[in-house]
Amino acid sequence: MPERGWLGALTGNGAVRRPELRTDEGRSASRLELFFDLAFVLVVAELAIALRADVTWAGELEFAGLFTTVWWAWVSATLYANRFDHDDVVYRLYKLGSMAAVIGMAATATEATGERFALFVGCQLVLRLLLLLQYHRAHRHVPQARPVTRLYMAGAVAGALLWTLSLVVPRPIGFALWAAAVLAEALVPLLASRSSADVPLHVEHLPERFALFVILVLGESVAGIAHGLADAGWSAPALPVAALAFVLAAALWWSYFDLAGARAKRLLEETGGERGDHAHDAYVFGQLPLTLALASVGAGVELAVVQSSEGEVPVGTRLLLAGGVALYLVSVSVTVGGMSGRARRGWWWPVGAAAVAALDVALELPAVVVVGALALLVVAVVVVGTLERATGRLAVREV
Repeated sequence: MPERGWLGALTGNGAVRRPELRTDEGRSASRLELFFDLAFVLVVAELAIALRADVTWAGELEFAGLFTTVWWAWVSATLYANRFDHDDVVYRLYKLGSMAAVIGMAATATEATGERFALFVGCQLVLRLLLLLQYHRAHRHVPQARPVTRLYMAGAVAGALLWTLSLVVPRPIGFALWAAAVLAEALVPLLASRSSADVPLHVEHLPERFALFVILVLGESVAGIAHGLADAGWSAPALPVAALAFVLAAALWWSYFDLAGARAKRLLEETGGERGDHAHDAYVFGQLPLTLALASVGAGVELAVVQSSEGEVPVGTRLLLAGGVALYLVSVSVTVGGMSGRARRGWWWPVGAAAVAALDVALELPAVVVVGALALLVVAVVVVGTLERATGRLAVREV
């Protein structure tokens, strides 16, 4: 007998549909996913503000830790959508509820380890509750995915318990529980790839989503140049630093989308989403240090522009830039090497960035020299990589 009332009407016209495994070809990011990402733009920006206020080893470690929790929240939502996004009313409500929680994280990010500790934890708990409900729904309606959905539900529960426990223990222990929660949940994709269920990741949708997150963090560099120039009052010393910072940001974008990201997508397509081949694990987790590095560069860019107008750029700012570029280049090499199963050539690129950092410490180079050297290094990466593409030595697939 057909359902009556508003629920029957929604079901009858397709507004409410059962989840299903997404295996369709030619799939791209949905408009809802793009809207969802806007909330993460806010979080990254707020974390960058906190880092610029405390460019010390402690401040950078705090930035890295908070960025990791935020990145993992984005990845968790993306991995679910990669397999089960079917864009009905229920899915949209879950996604928008998650977006509201991310906005809450943005509003608490600068004081997440201080006065707004509990609020930040509460937002993380809401995200896990909504993710658990989504996986429970998929578990009910997609029988072949149940071995995988059980793993993700167990991970969400374990993570939620650890985040909850962090509220009632001393802060240092609470931060350790945050790390434990992320690690426990991060084990799930690794176990899922070894599951007997035939529930592969969608290898066309996945690199597009991660590329969009790269755009998100690169936006911090663009915003940093604009804000830096405004705060510096367009002073003469700030102008060359801002111009070189833009060259650096553009070269990082070019290097990812034409080379690093394009190479990784080609490797994903070669291995596919099959069980037993874990190139996608190397790809997913390699994105954490890569995007962390780009976010660090974005925070450093604004500081370098502003401080150059004041006459002296502290060594912490210069090392933030050089270290960020070095970490980015190392992440690219490690990720591609892990995906292909062999060491990749080109390790001297990150060594070059590390050399800039070492020279900066030894000689206290001006900011314009440091930013210029880093920009020149990444431009060289782009030029050499483009020549390798043209000669067929570097196989890529457009992201």
